Amino acid sequence: MAKTKARTLSGFMELLPADQIKFERMLASLRSSYETYGFTPLDTPVIESAEVLLAKGGGETEKQIYRFQKGDSDLALRFDLTVPLAKYVAAHYAELSFPFRRYQIGKVYRGERAQRGRFREFYQADIDVIGDGKLDILNEAEIPSVIYRSFTGLGLKKFKIRVNNRKLLNGFYELNGMSEKAGEIMRTVDKLDKIGPQKVKQLLIDEVKMLPDKSENVLDFMAIQGTNEEVLARLEEYRQLGNETFNQGLDELIAVTKYLRDFGVPEDHFAIDLTIARGLDYYTGTVYETVMTEHPEIGSVCSGGRYDSLAEYYTDRQLPGVGISIGLTRLFYVLGEQGLLSDELITAPCDALVLPMTEDLSAAVAAATVLREGGVRTQVYFEQKKFKAKMSYADRLGVPFAVLLGEDEVSEGVVSVKDMRSGEQVKLSAAEAAEKIRAAVAWQNRAAIIKE
Repeated sequence: MAKTKARTLSGFMELLPADQIKFERMLASLRSSYETYGFTPLDTPVIESAEVLLAKGGGETEKQIYRFQKGDSDLALRFDLTVPLAKYVAAHYAELSFPFRRYQIGKVYRGERAQRGRFREFYQADIDVIGDGKLDILNEAEIPSVIYRSFTGLGLKKFKIRVNNRKLLNGFYELNGMSEKAGEIMRTVDKLDKIGPQKVKQLLIDEVKMLPDKSENVLDFMAIQGTNEEVLARLEEYRQLGNETFNQGLDELIAVTKYLRDFGVPEDHFAIDLTIARGLDYYTGTVYETVMTEHPEIGSVCSGGRYDSLAEYYTDRQLPGVGISIGLTRLFYVLGEQGLLSDELITAPCDALVLPMTEDLSAAVAAATVLREGGVRTQVYFEQKKFKAKMSYADRLGVPFAVLLGEDEVSEGVVSVKDMRSGEQVKLSAAEAAEKIRAAVAWQNRAAIIKE
């Protein structure tokens, strides 16, 4: 029979066991951070009706979606976690308590061209707060504190949360008679980090059809920099021009930056950045992007913002919200490529590998049971092989401890615990071994997932 070559499709990530364990640790850390802020877990179907997923219709989304027929059903794979959330809230509105705070970590699918660090199947880690009719500005200030806790929990220290407000930008464009082109301008300006101001200016002139002096005004406004207080002081100069939208956006930006400090986000970890527009018209208030300061080439590793109507395609109810999304698969890939994933963490599938040296395995099984009851992840090597082969298996797994049971140990009612790193070996009761191994593993696992 002809054999089919084992291969993984381009744009789909498969990890070896050690890296998968690191990835799972990242997932666990994010869940813990999200739950600390009172977000509830949510899972939605990977497959939805294409009609539901494409309610917003057209554009790049429809080009990238994985769509297929099953019988008479027109189906599609979810391309983000926000549209399924909108459907969920609209469908379960009467059963939910508002504000509804949910987090979801799951795979999404986009049929775009696979390239370095860009995947067709990837994990997103999202949080959103959904209001019923209204949503206080404090929610917009709290979200960056969740980002800060989540990233520091992973071990990241050198990152910056960049904050802006879409109302501020819309008001500026109104003041300059550019309202009709505001969406196009913001989508173009959103490319500043990637292509630089000169190319953005040319795009504004060539594609958005702006006059050169108008494009200069835009770039001059975006170039306002300094400390947060200095940027706000410069923006206050525009208040006297009397644009209601601009002034509301400025008030919201002032409130967010004020409360960020109260939420415990250090000043050096957030900055007002007027170039942050978020390419989607979807956002209506505060917007965020988070970058690793020593690796700007990675781009944004967490982004999001405020929106006024989450589920407008499914219900007439006004459901404003604010949320962020971490592209987890891409972040993990880039961190690995940069050598920033910790090599101190235990990545073995168990903390102790029990190696019986006798034909009767009863003592080994009993010892493993005691270790497991003592909170030690334990595996028993059942195969009838020589000692060298058993130790080689332990080395390949990278287990912290091997627990040896020969005739002497069985007769004495003890086990020999071998530290695989130091080579130290001691005889202990199974209960004492459990305590020793658990403490040693906890100490080793104190390391952060991401190293500086």
